[in-house]
Amino acid sequence: MNLSEKAWDNRYINKDIGWDLGKVSAPLKMYFDQLKDKNVNILIPGGGNSYEAEYLFKQGFKNVYVVDFSETALNNIKVRVPNFPKSQLILGDFFDITTTFDLAIEQTFFCAINPILREKYALKMNDILNKKGKLVGVLFNVPLNKDKPFGGNKEEYINYFNPYFNLEIFEPCYNSSKNRKGRELFIKLIKK
Repeated sequence: MNLSEKAWDNRYINKDIGWDLGKVSAPLKMYFDQLKDKNVNILIPGGGNSYEAEYLFKQGFKNVYVVDFSETALNNIKVRVPNFPKSQLILGDFFDITTTFDLAIEQTFFCAINPILREKYALKMNDILNKKGKLVGVLFNVPLNKDKPFGGNKEEYINYFNPYFNLEIFEPCYNSSKNRKGRELFIKLIKK
């Protein structure tokens, strides 16, 4: 299992990105469409090609940040959305982020990192979210695999998040894409 920066970049170079929907996912689009404050600071960790960032930016959200290991993935965003601020496309490690945000979007990143980092992820999210900040997105609800996406289940995930977040929504996702139907949980977690 190679989770290095080079390995991730090679996956994008070789288009070995089976999790990539090629568009904003329906559950996240529906959530974004009800947001009113266009000035909210948003982080998309492990954003990859980040159709979510593209969608938000085109809807008028100007404080959208994407962090990813893959320079190729970040360049793909630059090509699709040339006016997306380059300073908001961060080549690096999510765990090194020190800026704070109002909202973090989870879209396949949590299930792509090594499962031993999940507790650290929950703590880091708590650290970088402002008071009453939200972690919103989808988690894979599939058996824990030995390779990406690693998967897991609601009971396991709750153990990581419960110490730091109020679990406002943590339910099976009813509007997943066809190839993910019945395999995702939608989450909306509020920092305690």
